Amino acid sequence: MACNLRPPNLTNNADIPSANKDVNLYGSHPFYIDLRSPKGDTHSVLLLNSNGMDVVYTGDRITYKILGGVLDLYFFVGPTPELLLQHYTDLIGRPALMPYWSFGFHQCRYGYKDVYDLENVVSNYSKSQIPLEVMWTDIDYMDQYKDFTLDPVNFPADRMKKFVDQLHQNGQKYVVIVDPGIGVNESYDTYVRGLDADIYIKRNGTPYQGKVWPGDLYFPDFLNPKTEAYWTNEIKIFHENLPVDGLWIDMNEIANFISDQSNSSLDNPPYKINNSGNNRSINDRTVPATALHYARATNAALVNVTGKRPFVLSRSTFVGSGKYAAHWTGDNAANWNDLAYSIPGILNFGIFGVPMVGADICGFLGNTNEELCRRWIQLGAFYPFSRDHSNKQSSRQELYIWESVAESGRQVLGLRYRLLPYLYTLNYEAHTKGTPIARPLFFSFPQDNSTYNISSQFLLGKGVLVSPVLKEGAVSVNAYLPAGNWFDLFNYSRSFSTSEGEYVDLEAASNSTNVHVREGSILPLQGEALTTQEARNTSFRLLVAFSNTTNSSGELYLDNGDDLQVGERWSFVSFNSGLENNSLVIESLVENGNFSITQKWIVDEVIVVGLKNDFNKVGGVEIVRGTRVDEEDLVINTVANEGGFITVEVSKLSLLVGKDFRVEIKPGS
Repeated sequence: MACNLRPPNLTNNADIPSANKDVNLYGSHPFYIDLRSPKGDTHSVLLLNSNGMDVVYTGDRITYKILGGVLDLYFFVGPTPELLLQHYTDLIGRPALMPYWSFGFHQCRYGYKDVYDLENVVSNYSKSQIPLEVMWTDIDYMDQYKDFTLDPVNFPADRMKKFVDQLHQNGQKYVVIVDPGIGVNESYDTYVRGLDADIYIKRNGTPYQGKVWPGDLYFPDFLNPKTEAYWTNEIKIFHENLPVDGLWIDMNEIANFISDQSNSSLDNPPYKINNSGNNRSINDRTVPATALHYARATNAALVNVTGKRPFVLSRSTFVGSGKYAAHWTGDNAANWNDLAYSIPGILNFGIFGVPMVGADICGFLGNTNEELCRRWIQLGAFYPFSRDHSNKQSSRQELYIWESVAESGRQVLGLRYRLLPYLYTLNYEAHTKGTPIARPLFFSFPQDNSTYNISSQFLLGKGVLVSPVLKEGAVSVNAYLPAGNWFDLFNYSRSFSTSEGEYVDLEAASNSTNVHVREGSILPLQGEALTTQEARNTSFRLLVAFSNTTNSSGELYLDNGDDLQVGERWSFVSFNSGLENNSLVIESLVENGNFSITQKWIVDEVIVVGLKNDFNKVGGVEIVRGTRVDEEDLVINTVANEGGFITVEVSKLSLLVGKDFRVEIKPGS
């Protein structure tokens, strides 16, 4: 449930493209947060009810008009937004720990013609030196749009197997779409096995027949205990032929191309909710409400089949879906409005407990253009889930199509891949505490009421601020910077300082975007690469944003990236930095360091931004604790920056990530 609801708003799952404003979409989350100034105290309310409902917000109250079910209300008290989300996900389930590779860049299109088209896309990304982690395929790969089949002409099994094997050799992954309807066809083994197992949704004792992409079909009943075994077996058979790395479940509202004409009061209640914005029947293009209704079953099936941490992307969601699946915001449009709408979309889902979320980069419906696509990747590179996806009726929009988009893609995805350790640590924080990866500004600054209505910027974690261009032709951004010193992550020499928080005009030339880190943060970074596997093999760099008012801190979570049961294959590192006796101290405290030691990860460089003139010269660097290195072997640089700040760079450190260390940097005389 978003802020600023327009009465009457609706929560009722529907196959309505997200390009449509002010109507119900793919999922239902009857949950809201109340944030009050001046102290920023928060509380929230969940109405745990899956029935269709109208929700009327009038500024000082919310009214629920519900078709049925129980008034099961839960109230949560913060007082901070972080604590509130921790309490909320205590109830609904903590978000899934996503595999490391899922934080790379993804490419998809509805309309890839054949396996050679897929190979060409992968090749062009490589030639353009743009990171590509995961290749996706929409329903085009199927034989007559039937689940768990391959088109024998355009996507033949032998050629597809070679394609996926090559992706894996490159350190890349492959994901395909699966829909919840099974085509009615006596020669279709998946259909026949479903009949034999008696797992289809029934109405009046017989399987309910709907119509979607393959034509007439039946829907597996995922509330039937037998269905999970059936679904797991179908995924297992398919995976043996084509070892996909994840599954994308679509049309699971459930979408239906026909509408039922039932006279039942359950299917056709006397009160008409604002379905589709015009009071349509709740059975409009879906399965009747008397037929019981897929992310949990798909998650469990991938666990069973692969033995690895599953990746499931789901279009439809409900309370608790984040425990099993990631989400994308659905069929948006290639226009500037939908570029802007994507930010509140991902922020809402983080609050709903689904932190792994993104929007279709460059837009799904309609033709994008060079400027829009360039600005979209400059934003979308910082969605938690970052995927370019388009419709078969639209023009091609892979990032290499336009050179200016390719240039921006290399730049912003380069930063994303450097930030992978930070993003993955936020993934772990979401999994253990429920805190979103992408957050509204008020999460870090609840006492600054100027942050409450900002939906054109967002934070990654506590201290990385993304301020994208959202308007056509713009070459600057009027961005709000909360109080403190903010340092440009593309150029550490550029900074902005605000004493009470203020709007600042940030330059944003066509090939640039604004991402800043706030004082008091320590970011663990690794090197740029074309895949996450390559990036994980590079040395670490610590970026310390010095603060005069508090110690700087940061965290780093490391594991194998896709282990289902982490066991002892993990490490957790806490970083801290501050002044002691006029020396700048950077130190770490490691939990379960043996795993990181076996991986031979090292911190090779420390960069400190935001220092004052005391450090325009460095009098010495001493490694008090950790891997000992002769000071003569270290490379030390100081740089005077805008705003009167000094940057100190110390490299060739070779500090083991898995061992506590303490580094002291002494100012020169």
